[in-house]
Amino acid sequence: MGEPKIATRLFVEETLGEGIPLGLDADRAHFLRSVLRLAPGAHLAVFNGRDGEWLARLEGLGKGWASILPVERRRPALLEPDIWLVFAPIKRARIDFIAEKATELGCSRLQPVITARTAVERVNLSRLAANAREAAEQSERLTVPEVSEPRPLFDLLSDWPADRRLLMADEGGEAPAIRDVLTDANLGETARNQAWALLTGPEGGFAPEERERLAALPFVLRSRLGPRIMRADTAVVAGLAVLQALVGDWR
Repeated sequence: MGEPKIATRLFVEETLGEGIPLGLDADRAHFLRSVLRLAPGAHLAVFNGRDGEWLARLEGLGKGWASILPVERRRPALLEPDIWLVFAPIKRARIDFIAEKATELGCSRLQPVITARTAVERVNLSRLAANAREAAEQSERLTVPEVSEPRPLFDLLSDWPADRRLLMADEGGEAPAIRDVLTDANLGETARNQAWALLTGPEGGFAPEERERLAALPFVLRSRLGPRIMRADTAVVAGLAVLQALVGDWR
């Protein structure tokens, strides 16, 4: 007969296991009942970032509540590339775009940072997390990126993990091309398989003093994304795509 038709795919926080029922929050219940108009007996795919992806059956559904029952595991948990996105927040619609595309491109953490030229004063973390979750659901990912509180750039870098390389998208013309940086023989195959992060700046770019301080840090690799100046959200997509192609899971 084959697998039942999957009505939608949802991220959940709870542990997933065969025959272990779980309830959904009011927002998810509303989505299933009023948007998708599902009825008990419908099948879903659910994942939590730890237990793989499970086929689940909708057991009950009402106003503000829903219950599902995991039936069998469809896919086991997978080891994904450990790539952080460290970015200066930008205006609302474009930061939504960043959260969505960074998730689709496989980021494991979204880390907003405040730079000298950052114009955005407040980051709506719940909105950022919701965009990341929805993108993970739609892109068949088995995990959802961690969304971290904004931090001043050099405060974050003061306790930066020793084993994580930070690739800086530098709009300055003197930095080497990103492909050359990532294929440098000095990195070695082991280094190319280690943890990475991409750093992108605000609309106005990094201030000269920031670029100077960043260039002096041993874990920072400066690179340019090409001969044209990109918008901040475009730089995120371009940088992550090259990272995944050369050191991530696109190889």
